[in-house]
Amino acid sequence: MASFSCPLTHSIRCSSGRDNQQDSNKQKLNNIKINGVSTFSTTKVDKLGQTAKVTTTFGPPAPVAENGHANNVHVRQNIPTQKQFADLYRQGLIIERGVGYRQTVVIRSYEVGPDRTATLESILNLLQETALNHVWMSGLLGNGFGATHGMVKNNLIWVVSRMQVQVDQYPIWGEIMEIDTWVGASGKNGMRRDWLIRSHSTGHVYARATSTWVMMNQETRRLSKLPEEVSAEISPWFIKKQAIKEDFPEKIVKIDSSAKYMNADLKPKRSDLDMNHHVNNVKYVRWMLETLPDQFLEGHQLSSITLEYRRECGSSDIVQSLCEPDEDGILKDMDIKLLNGFSLTSDILETRGLLRPFERWPLSYTHLLQIKGEPRDEEIVRGKTTWKQKISTKPFT
Repeated sequence: MASFSCPLTHSIRCSSGRDNQQDSNKQKLNNIKINGVSTFSTTKVDKLGQTAKVTTTFGPPAPVAENGHANNVHVRQNIPTQKQFADLYRQGLIIERGVGYRQTVVIRSYEVGPDRTATLESILNLLQETALNHVWMSGLLGNGFGATHGMVKNNLIWVVSRMQVQVDQYPIWGEIMEIDTWVGASGKNGMRRDWLIRSHSTGHVYARATSTWVMMNQETRRLSKLPEEVSAEISPWFIKKQAIKEDFPEKIVKIDSSAKYMNADLKPKRSDLDMNHHVNNVKYVRWMLETLPDQFLEGHQLSSITLEYRRECGSSDIVQSLCEPDEDGILKDMDIKLLNGFSLTSDILETRGLLRPFERWPLSYTHLLQIKGEPRDEEIVRGKTTWKQKISTKPFT
């Protein structure tokens, strides 16, 4: 089928967290429908007075079904074939001299918990989404789950081997956040991806994360070396910058069935599977955290989590979640900063009945998810979490 394009020029103001808010009416994008498919070929991106021409190239119009709807997945997704500098619909913008990515998001009602702050699962989902959108805007996205064209050709997919997240403050419902992400080299065959999450209004960094990724053959499920053609695709995007500096990452010790807390016979649901047909990484975190006692979770907030992935988990696997407290992390007679900077020891607080949120729970835990099997159980992921107390804002009675 023959294809043609009609050049359209639009002015789009893309603001970062430090820019003034723009009139939303100036950010509307017109389009032309060809065989029922919306297309556009050229766009002008005006950022801070600097105008850059962005060319958006898509394939030929898709075949149209009898009901008038396009039945070509690529056209429905509008996957770009060349590098983009701004995406109006995803509120995304290329930064860091053309290789980093920033996305503006609003914390939705379904992303917060009872305390109206974003849950850890929501934060992890946002990290995953911005990473995929970064690849999307690079023009390298193939058919896979974040895989490049070279990876698709070699039947390769990305798998995460290690991830660390540090949270200083949790976003609240309705808050506008900016998420920056970028990639870098990790050894000869790996890739590092980092993130920063900051407040759009204040610029304050709420959370930071780093991760290490390796390639796996989608059919054999074995790790693969980095092909030269894939290296040529991704290496121009590498940045020597780290959100969390880990010169010598600490290894997580393995715990066994004698762990203090256990949640057995966990069964993945179909909704837990991702596009690579294994359990999504965010589900692992939920299984880990739900093993902790509810009484602890009600009074504490996670401040950091480190994950070491060992193998994938399928829909037919039966999973055990083990958790062991680190006794060295128990809150002892330490000073607790309360009430406009006044310092009260835990003994004084206990005597006056004010230490209800500060029970003597450990603030550090080691976790393990494993698949129940014969003759031995197989590890899925090891984890390490640290916590801080939630300080009630209600007046003492």
